[in-house]
Amino acid sequence: MKKMTSSEEHKNKHWKRDIIIFLSSQTFSLFGSALVQYAIMWYVTLTTKSGMMMTLFIICGFIPTFLLSPFAGVWADRFNRKNLIIIADAMIAVVTLILAITFLLGYKEIWLLFAIAAVRALGAGIQTPAVGAILPQIVPEDKLTKVNGINGSLQALMMFVAPIVSATLLTMATIEVIFFIDVVTAAIAIFTIAFFLKIPLHKKAADEQTTSYLDDFKQGLSYIKNHSFLKTFFIFFAFFFVLMAPAAFLTPLQVTRSFGDDYWRLTAIEIAFSIGMMAGGAIIASWGGFRNKVYTMTVANLIMGVCTLVLGIVPVFWIYLAVMAVFGVAIPVFNTPTTVMLQEKVDPNYLGRIFGVFGMISTSMMPIGMLIFGPLSDIVEIEWLLVGTGVLMLVLSIFFIRNKRLVEAGLPVIKEAPVEQD
Repeated sequence: MKKMTSSEEHKNKHWKRDIIIFLSSQTFSLFGSALVQYAIMWYVTLTTKSGMMMTLFIICGFIPTFLLSPFAGVWADRFNRKNLIIIADAMIAVVTLILAITFLLGYKEIWLLFAIAAVRALGAGIQTPAVGAILPQIVPEDKLTKVNGINGSLQALMMFVAPIVSATLLTMATIEVIFFIDVVTAAIAIFTIAFFLKIPLHKKAADEQTTSYLDDFKQGLSYIKNHSFLKTFFIFFAFFFVLMAPAAFLTPLQVTRSFGDDYWRLTAIEIAFSIGMMAGGAIIASWGGFRNKVYTMTVANLIMGVCTLVLGIVPVFWIYLAVMAVFGVAIPVFNTPTTVMLQEKVDPNYLGRIFGVFGMISTSMMPIGMLIFGPLSDIVEIEWLLVGTGVLMLVLSIFFIRNKRLVEAGLPVIKEAPVEQD
């Protein structure tokens, strides 16, 4: 019988304590980051009211993550993933502190916000593959869906609270206050994970490194190419993320143009979306989805496609909010089985690189979508862009569910539980 490794023993004994500590630190970090993200996005939206400026802001917030992802994915496999998360949080906190001081000194140029967004994106580029790869080190495989669902609900809760707090602070104080809050929450997150979370090194990080960064990255690409479903899976996501761009980034601008440029309206759409995400996270955590994860993802894809289309034709704001809430429900129902499928079916020693490539796709395709749809939004009504992309998302979902290789990949993993040697 297979003997349990020390890493497996630690995970089985302490996973509940470790996941509480880890998710608590990530929740603090996300709250501060979300406050800053909303404050900057609304500042740019209300100051410029320009689709082109929104496009530049989105590009600055994504392209650095794309450029760093090949290295960050390799780092997540070669080094201590916990330390990488700490480094990323610290880097984001430092640049936010610099931004706060600069604004206090009276220098509030738009280009500075773009530059800071780019540096913060570098931190996110380091953190994302490490977070995706570290969860299977903490959580038993049969609990991954539930934990990822709970994590989605916590993220949604922060995205629910953050716009309310951000809008309240912006009406009562200056934007610099929000920047300083982010610094404090990042410090709490760093302290929590550094001193209270203990995770044994994964095998590749513990072994002596005999290959270069480039060779490791090439091995990751080769792994994707030769894997049973990853190449097809990533191609689908590339197209899907392009089509997601208008719904993800142009809806605040649409609300400003079509319904009014009040802070409360921008806050309302974020709250509605976050309530939906909280509900969706709770649903997927308790339900677990269909036995075949691809079926669960397809249902979520169809919901998102329909909601995108409807957002382009709804004339009444409260109905618009309801549609945003339904859209929010679909996000964790889509993301959770996607993440779990990768965590279950990818070799743990390649997991960081796979999440790195996944991050490259998400952070390159959405800006590419904005390069197309952002300038178009200054020429064509955003409503028409939403209708068109919604229809294409529905068509893409049909191709997704009809792919036999992906449907086979969605079936549950059947493994014998490791037991201690007698």
